[in-house]
Amino acid sequence: MIHGITLYVMLVIFLATLIRSTIGFGEALVSVPLLALRLPVTVAAPLAVVVSILIAGLIVAQDWRDVEVRSAGWLVASSLAGIPIGLLLLTLASDHVVKAILGVIIAAFAAYSLLANGRRHLERDHLMLLLGTGFLSGILGGAYGMNGPPLAVYGSLRRWGPQQFRATLQGYFLVASLAGLAGYATVGLLHPPLGRYLLVSLPGVVVGVVVGRVLNRRLRGDAFFRVVHGGLVVIGCVLVAQST
Repeated sequence: MIHGITLYVMLVIFLATLIRSTIGFGEALVSVPLLALRLPVTVAAPLAVVVSILIAGLIVAQDWRDVEVRSAGWLVASSLAGIPIGLLLLTLASDHVVKAILGVIIAAFAAYSLLANGRRHLERDHLMLLLGTGFLSGILGGAYGMNGPPLAVYGSLRRWGPQQFRATLQGYFLVASLAGLAGYATVGLLHPPLGRYLLVSLPGVVVGVVVGRVLNRRLRGDAFFRVVHGGLVVIGCVLVAQST
């Protein structure tokens, strides 16, 4: 018989997987906060990272041909330089002020993009912007575990198709999440309950990835980017709300 807390974890992980598999990012706003309502943060955060590795690995294995390898490589490399700054920011800066500023910027960009209907975009990779995106993503990942928004902004500017967008972000997340897992292992946060919750959640992860892939492939052009920008608006508003 499945206990209430176990069923809760399974449902949260399925929902987070479905979001990530459909649009490529955004599950961080679901998984860790909701898991932390019923689990210790020391279990919730590592569990979310392990699930992130599984999701990214399954998607990359399915759709590796859609990964923009050059872009993903530069994003990962520049992100590694930003992580230490993110950790420093976490210890020195005001959490409320940083989240408010980031929230306003992300929401404003997404709202502008929705109104502009994608008229402004990049025809090809802009190296300095690509490196800056990865660097900022590393800072946000190191400080708040929220790598996704800068990557989503860049992907929308490049007008990657839904499949490219989803697969390329997973190529990045696979490496970033493995680095995060190594950090948790170093400080001894891989506890036995993690394996139990992961095992019972595996069917939901697989189903969520498959269903999300189907939904992703049904999205086309402007409809996909409206979903992406709508998600960014929500993330920005949540960050601003958390800052108050």
